[in-house]
Amino acid sequence: MKNIKPTFKKLNPEFGSSIRVKKHNNKVESDLPFWHFHPELELIYVNKAKGKRHIGSHLSYFNNSQLILIGSNLPHSGFADRFTTNGSEIVVQFKEDFLGENFINIPEMHLVKGLFAKAKKGILFNVDAKKEIGPKIESLVNYEGMNRLIHFLEILKDLAETKNYSLLNVDGFAFEIEPQDNKKIDIIFSFVSNNFNRSIPLDEIAEKVSMTVPAFCRYFKKSTSKTFTQFVNEFRIVHATKLLSENQTSITEICFESGFNNFSHFNKLFKKFTGRSPLKYRNEMKQLVVQK
Repeated sequence: MKNIKPTFKKLNPEFGSSIRVKKHNNKVESDLPFWHFHPELELIYVNKAKGKRHIGSHLSYFNNSQLILIGSNLPHSGFADRFTTNGSEIVVQFKEDFLGENFINIPEMHLVKGLFAKAKKGILFNVDAKKEIGPKIESLVNYEGMNRLIHFLEILKDLAETKNYSLLNVDGFAFEIEPQDNKKIDIIFSFVSNNFNRSIPLDEIAEKVSMTVPAFCRYFKKSTSKTFTQFVNEFRIVHATKLLSENQTSITEICFESGFNNFSHFNKLFKKFTGRSPLKYRNEMKQLVVQK
């Protein structure tokens, strides 16, 4: 297993700026841990790329683009796996009080304050919002100083007013655990990421964090609102959606490559998680490619 890096990530805005704006045009091999958090909110717009979402207890795979707002201290992992020729990712990181300690509490900011509160569960904006707001986020790299700030406030206004979104952790994931406990979650998630394609006995994973099996099960359910088995199976399904979208390997092979040892069980869980069978999911992904 890879060495576990600190789960708290300290971020600093550019000199002379209250927000941090970064643009990536290819896969980022950064020093970020697999599972990390920071007090800054994070706005991510990915255009023409593919990758996994892991935000709080939510797991999914995206194809082509995404627009997400992640709240303060909400644990998450990296996003893009591969960019197309013209693909890019814009990441904007900022503190809730980036305009001053009391600015967020003025009457004119009540919608934005509500936006920040919803972001604690992770907000995924839909196609209409992406089309309208995505280009504005991309344009932030062209501005500096006051001009960047003005354009960013306009983006926050648009995000706060749109109804075209869904919450990623509607079952109530909250980051309330102590730093030492977060390190346990980091170890668990990193181990699953590296070993999901095989059976992971409860006693093996419990030993990784020096816990008994009953204590581990209680701890994991309290921290993620999911059982460990449910989490591992969802991780496997997300990997399977990635394989179904990206190659023509048979569905049976994808089932076993994703860590399942029973094809019927795989089909059942896949449909429960995605709302469609693996074959229907693959066909829908093909149609999306044709329409692009």
